[in-house]
Amino acid sequence: MIIDPLYFFVFAGLFSPGPNVIMVTASGARFGLKATLPHIFGIVVGVGVTSGLTGLGIGALLLAQPALTFALKLIACGWILWMAWGLFRSARSPEAKAKDRPFTFLQAVLFQWVNPKVWAVALAAASAYGVGLPPMQEAARLASAFSGLNLFVCLFWTCAGTLLTYLLTTPRAWTMFTTLMAAALAASAILVFLSTVHDSRRNSLRFWA
Repeated sequence: MIIDPLYFFVFAGLFSPGPNVIMVTASGARFGLKATLPHIFGIVVGVGVTSGLTGLGIGALLLAQPALTFALKLIACGWILWMAWGLFRSARSPEAKAKDRPFTFLQAVLFQWVNPKVWAVALAAASAYGVGLPPMQEAARLASAFSGLNLFVCLFWTCAGTLLTYLLTTPRAWTMFTTLMAAALAASAILVFLSTVHDSRRNSLRFWA
């Protein structure tokens, strides 16, 4: 039995650290697996929709509209920084920690539509691992691969986060862990911003050429 190479590519792309991985790991450690399940299922559905749209050619249309791509990346950057700031505050403020809640299903779904990593992996998968199926079948193939694999990826990282609670036995350890997760989220936002600036400069040079 030959396994579709698409699955290896998607798994590698989704399993590597990114906003989703960082958030579910932190959520698993702070709130537990059960409370993080709506977040996980929101990611699964949102990623499936995003990759399916890419299979229908929406991703190519986004690339053809630099202004829209730029706007989506700025929204993603701002959203990630906002989440990082909330995570950072929860590590230092008892009031903020008391009000802190895991992501809801809808929040997780919506975030995938501006998540630059998901779009990048989906676009690469659609262009490099397409098998020439009709658009709807290709979209279903991508959506099922992304959703199915992402479910296991998110469950793995969430469970890894819950296991960290056995090591985080002091308030100082929790503060250090939460700060580290906030810094990792902020770093991912900076990478989005740098890629946005790079794309903007490249488009400017193309305009003036």
